[in-house]
Amino acid sequence: MQFKNNTKQRNTVIQGLRSFRDTLPKNVKKIINKKGHIYSETLNNWKYLVGEKLFKICYPKSFKNSNRFGVSTLMIMVKRGHEVDLEYSKKDIIDKMNVFFGYSVVEKLKFISFDHNQNIVSPKEKKEKNVTIKKYQNKIKEIKNDKIKKSLMELTKVFKKK
Repeated sequence: MQFKNNTKQRNTVIQGLRSFRDTLPKNVKKIINKKGHIYSETLNNWKYLVGEKLFKICYPKSFKNSNRFGVSTLMIMVKRGHEVDLEYSKKDIIDKMNVFFGYSVVEKLKFISFDHNQNIVSPKEKKEKNVTIKKYQNKIKEIKNDKIKKSLMELTKVFKKK
């Protein structure tokens, strides 16, 4: 007689207390592993990575991981008129980030300038962002465990704010 041991998420049964990561569905784990760690750590430690002076004029917008077509790139929003300051400290920022993470995380920095009165998000980007958020919200609604569902909704709220 063969038994099916929790075939939806893993092949073996884990006895005792499980970490929160082990209880997540595979699709959610892929999303968190793909984008979450490097970008969130960069946001949390941005002041340390760039220094006090540059912290006031720029912030990280997004992080694209390396693949076979391109290198890992950090997109940085810069106030108009301060691009040169950031350009001169480009190598220092890359070196500090790589030392902070312990391996070569960022190979290239891209700068996008903006006026501090102007929002840089175009309507097309806003529409695409809402579509992906709804896609993930639908996947989260399919989860049966209420506690996991509630914590993932809180996690998406935190990422929306950042």
